[in-house]
Amino acid sequence: MHRVAVLALDGVIPFELGIPGRIFTAAIGSDGEPLYEVIVCTLDGRPVRTDAGFTIAVDHTVEVLAAVDTVIIPPVHPIEINMAGRLPELVASALARIPAGIRIVSICTASYLLAAAGLLDGRPATTHWFEADRFQRMFPRVKVDPDVLFVDDGDVLTSAGAASGIDLCLHLVRRDHGSDVANRAARLCVVPPWRDGGQAQYIEHPVPPLSAASTAPTRAWALERLPEPLSLAELAAHAGMSVRTFTRRFRDEVGLTPGQWLTGQRLERARHLLESSGLPIDIVARQAGFGTGISLRQHFRTSVGVSPAVYRRTFRTRNR
Repeated sequence: MHRVAVLALDGVIPFELGIPGRIFTAAIGSDGEPLYEVIVCTLDGRPVRTDAGFTIAVDHTVEVLAAVDTVIIPPVHPIEINMAGRLPELVASALARIPAGIRIVSICTASYLLAAAGLLDGRPATTHWFEADRFQRMFPRVKVDPDVLFVDDGDVLTSAGAASGIDLCLHLVRRDHGSDVANRAARLCVVPPWRDGGQAQYIEHPVPPLSAASTAPTRAWALERLPEPLSLAELAAHAGMSVRTFTRRFRDEVGLTPGQWLTGQRLERARHLLESSGLPIDIVARQAGFGTGISLRQHFRTSVGVSPAVYRRTFRTRNR
């Protein structure tokens, strides 16, 4: 069983603290057995104050960090670093206990803690969009991407604000056990298996008024027709908008262009077919809307980093 430790520091934000336990305990195997054990610890095993006016008690100290597979750090308020970007001694000592190779994850502004510990130097990362500029100034060696919901850099992963911790934890379940397990966990938690777009949709654009036309019905319509060639003009016509208005409103609502969104949905369809069926690659490509196996392979290598065949060998075996 994969062991996950959640490090609760003084001033921890309760919502983000609870995300790992909720998502990972909802991830179960085909036999109904749990796939993860979630352990919450503090620096010394004593209760810690939250930023919400109550205190939490735990059963473990940071000694458990040396014997787990993943360490997750939720955000604290105020952020536990000084203006020079240095960690409190006890926090630095706790992070130093984590052996090389253990997966380390930050939720929201806990990315400050990883950066101050030097764990993000030269690496891509994200944080809450409101903090992105200050974060980049304080840690210029980090390659900050303020637009995405999370960044997976292998053994170190960072997420954006608050609920993006859900997106990242579901991504970890998907990475460990495939889409079927992650999607089932998402349904149990009544959250979407993945969210379209990134933080840009929350930074730059207000939510359209209820009276405004939405692209949501057209997105639902397109999902039912992924194998078909869908042009921008067809999408705009279905929405009853001009191409220009549709493109602008689509980006406002989703944070992506219609083409980027459509490619992402087709990739997700292809992933599911590769994991859950033995269909030939060319058939998977057609059913996902890529037309040819060559096109699917090109998109898959660009977005996933491996060929469809390698992805299938990895994830279909895990799901059996």
